[in-house]
Amino acid sequence: MRAFLLRLAALVLLAAPVQAFDTNAQTAWVYDVATGTVLMEKNADQLVPPASMSKLMTVYMLFEALQEGRVQMDTQLPVSTKARQMTGSTMFLNELDRPTVDELIKGIIVLSGNDACVVVAEGLSGTEEAFSRQMTERGKELGLTNSTFANASGWPDPRHRMTAHDLGILSLHLIEDFPELYKNFAMTEFRFDDRAPANRFNRNPLLSLGIGADGLKTGHTEEAGYGLAGSAVQDGRRVIFVITGLPSSTARAEEAERLVSWAFRQFTMETLVPAGQTVVEVPVWLGAQSRIGLTTRDGANVLIPAGGRDQVKAEAVYDSPVSAPIAKGDRLGHLVVTVPGVKDAVTPLIAAQDVPEAGFAGRMKSAVMRLGQKAIAASGL
Repeated sequence: MRAFLLRLAALVLLAAPVQAFDTNAQTAWVYDVATGTVLMEKNADQLVPPASMSKLMTVYMLFEALQEGRVQMDTQLPVSTKARQMTGSTMFLNELDRPTVDELIKGIIVLSGNDACVVVAEGLSGTEEAFSRQMTERGKELGLTNSTFANASGWPDPRHRMTAHDLGILSLHLIEDFPELYKNFAMTEFRFDDRAPANRFNRNPLLSLGIGADGLKTGHTEEAGYGLAGSAVQDGRRVIFVITGLPSSTARAEEAERLVSWAFRQFTMETLVPAGQTVVEVPVWLGAQSRIGLTTRDGANVLIPAGGRDQVKAEAVYDSPVSAPIAKGDRLGHLVVTVPGVKDAVTPLIAAQDVPEAGFAGRMKSAVMRLGQKAIAASGL
């Protein structure tokens, strides 16, 4: 692979070392969605009890059942004695209730109903045990490589473990796979049949602060401490974050707000390469034309730390020459953007156009030129 350092003025940006976010959380993971950049991580792959944050997987399974038509929003599900006997956060369901899927979604997201999770698990899979196995299997398919689920609610169990990284990936899937259903996570209150009206408020401390927060889920047990898988959007830019192991709900709220402020104020997003712009031209071997432009499919955006004087470097890496035939859109290299303080951003470089093979005369001409180049190189001239 040949590396080509881009020296266009538009691609040289000023940056400063990122001011590190010193979190008090036991584990943390912060992710910028538009650029795919991990802004910060702390013990992000450490297994921890996720508490009610694991309800996000139960919600994902229910959203998927809706998408596949296995249930509808008005489908009613029965309430078992096991569900009614759940303690902690509940919807106060009993065996006479037949809550709809729509009510159960809101009951899980807003009220963090442990009973609602059991109703969903039994309604979709027959038993909570079977549902938990399916959660684990589906989670691995989604990229939750370190997660195992022992129940649908996050009830304490030594077999029930996730990582901050996995919770963040799951949050991203909920946002991108179900954009319309995801809007439920922004609800600040919900009453089911006017039961326990004081229990109607969403525990997510960020939703009412006017900072663009629109999800996702809090969690707390004595073993897990206080945690939050959250997301916020400002000026069209979305950040997902996970924090676990805080000592109190107040500490969780303060840490989450401080983290969101840092993520949006410490970084700004710049368009390094507009969609369709040629990044570099490379030679073509035995093609109907001698060179081809490489571009990006959707452009290249990069997060730049605010202020400072260090240079951001962009480097195109590709094979040279590339052999014809070439189809428009073929991946022929990648653009590596190095920003101090964050991981390199890598964007595929693709062919900007088709290049068919040269005809017989063209191939002969290329072969003669190639032999001539080799002869010159061998002679030392």
